[in-house]
Amino acid sequence: MSKPFSDSITEDDIANYLANTPDFFERHAELLAAVQLSSPHSARAVSLQERQAGMLREKIKGLELRIMDMIRHGNDNVMLSDKLLRWAGTLFLTSEPSDLPGQITDEIADQFSVPQVGIKVWDVAPEFAQAEFATGVSEDARLFASSLTEPFCGVNTGFEAARWLPDPLSATSLALLPLRNGPLGSSEPAFGLLVLASPDAQRFNSGMGTDFLARIAELASAALSRLR
Repeated sequence: MSKPFSDSITEDDIANYLANTPDFFERHAELLAAVQLSSPHSARAVSLQERQAGMLREKIKGLELRIMDMIRHGNDNVMLSDKLLRWAGTLFLTSEPSDLPGQITDEIADQFSVPQVGIKVWDVAPEFAQAEFATGVSEDARLFASSLTEPFCGVNTGFEAARWLPDPLSATSLALLPLRNGPLGSSEPAFGLLVLASPDAQRFNSGMGTDFLARIAELASAALSRLR
């Protein structure tokens, strides 16, 4: 005894048949007009063509939003690049090496709207050894800086580097940028650490990209090599 029709043909069978028989609706064009589907935006039924048109409009709207996001991110990147170039220009124009640490922190705070910025540099030339930027760094902090192969971003859990800031208690999130000769990820020991801080816990979070911060660290490292 054969199975009832409804048991022998599944929805997958129908879908496969229609997918492999593209001329089906050419032979039965009247079905396209007759098919009624529920609208996702109201309780009324709509035709298949209307439903497809609605889906296409939603897809176009999604693509438009993605394009706008790309344009906005592109504009943001251009603005950041301009600020980075202006900051680098001020470093090139700083004639006195001992002014560089202060110039770096002041310009980062101004150009990139960072609430607090601190810096320490060690293993400097003898004439700079007693400067404020070259003192007050423990061996643990130096080893920690050398262990970083990329900027560290996250919540301030009591890092020594936070004490180099004007207001350590308000430093909720930090970005710690090691300063070393050559690329940031090289095996060269660090000769300094740049600290960016914010009272906003999400300003420097562990999930953020660090490529731009790495460029800041590399530029600062190159400029500060004049102190060594």
